[in-house]
Amino acid sequence: MDTQKKISWLDRVEDIINVLDGSTIGQFELTEGDTEIIIRRNPGMVMSPALQSDEAGYAVGRATRGDSSQPVLSPITGVYYASASPTSSPFVNMGDIIHTGQVVALVEAMKVFNEITSEVSGRVVAIIATSGNVVQKGDALLRVEPM
Repeated sequence: MDTQKKISWLDRVEDIINVLDGSTIGQFELTEGDTEIIIRRNPGMVMSPALQSDEAGYAVGRATRGDSSQPVLSPITGVYYASASPTSSPFVNMGDIIHTGQVVALVEAMKVFNEITSEVSGRVVAIIATSGNVVQKGDALLRVEPM
């Protein structure tokens, strides 16, 4: 596949994702010749009772009395993984103390595993995302009580 053809496929995939944003479609499949694209997402997934979606469908924190925890958000859309491999321990567990810059998860997008780091130090008080499920850009992966 030449470079121009790869770029056009990437553009088409981005266009499809943009069209699906805000829709209720959970899976989209496209096959052309020997190329197959499958996009799976869970647009109606409720992340946590303490979270709600804004107009664009991103999870946003709702202020609750006495809750000063902060979310660690996914910077990209992809498949969330809580550990480096199925046999590895999770990056973080409930109650763990984490530090700014610490890897807390992986999100796979376009066959690239992206390390997700915490922007806050503190105690993990909630793990919201489920390993192996698709997360959207802006979704809360976990919540941290700052220390």
